[in-house]
Amino acid sequence: MEQYRDYLYRYAMLRLRDEARAEDVVQDTLLAALQSASAFAGRSSVKTWLTGILKHKIIDLYRRQSREVQTDTGGHDAESLSDEAHADLYFETGTVHEHWRAPPSAWSDPEQCFEQRRFWEVFDQCSRGLPKQAARVFSMRELMGMETDEICKSLSITPTNCWVLLYRARMSLRQCLEIRWFGNAPSQGES
Repeated sequence: MEQYRDYLYRYAMLRLRDEARAEDVVQDTLLAALQSASAFAGRSSVKTWLTGILKHKIIDLYRRQSREVQTDTGGHDAESLSDEAHADLYFETGTVHEHWRAPPSAWSDPEQCFEQRRFWEVFDQCSRGLPKQAARVFSMRELMGMETDEICKSLSITPTNCWVLLYRARMSLRQCLEIRWFGNAPSQGES
């Protein structure tokens, strides 16, 4: 199992964005796997089995964190993100036909971007800039493939709050990638 340690650590880092916590959940994963090794039926690869355990450990961590009382959010909780922060992306908001102030740039070959290590480094930097709760929801939905009802139950949030957090995370990531990856920094007067 030790041969999968680096893979598990990278997986945890991408989702948790915290070295100490990533290390802790990997240790918990390996310990749980050792304790339940006799239960491994071999219907999947060891790597897949360990990844499944790790996913559950990460979800458990998210649950514990969502129950903890936040004493200092640093202005990064979901409630502190006003709708005005994202409204400036549009010419007209609140209408059926919202228009982008600056449409997303065209990706020449999206699959090629995803294969580039540098893209993932930039993506990681951008995701580190997300508010914690938005980053959790985005990670659970887009990286871990969880359904909305699972996320809501795990984090004790409403579906509406979940979708707002997903929207805001996606918009923030889009803006960051536009600047840091595609090199399309907004011109003066735009946000």
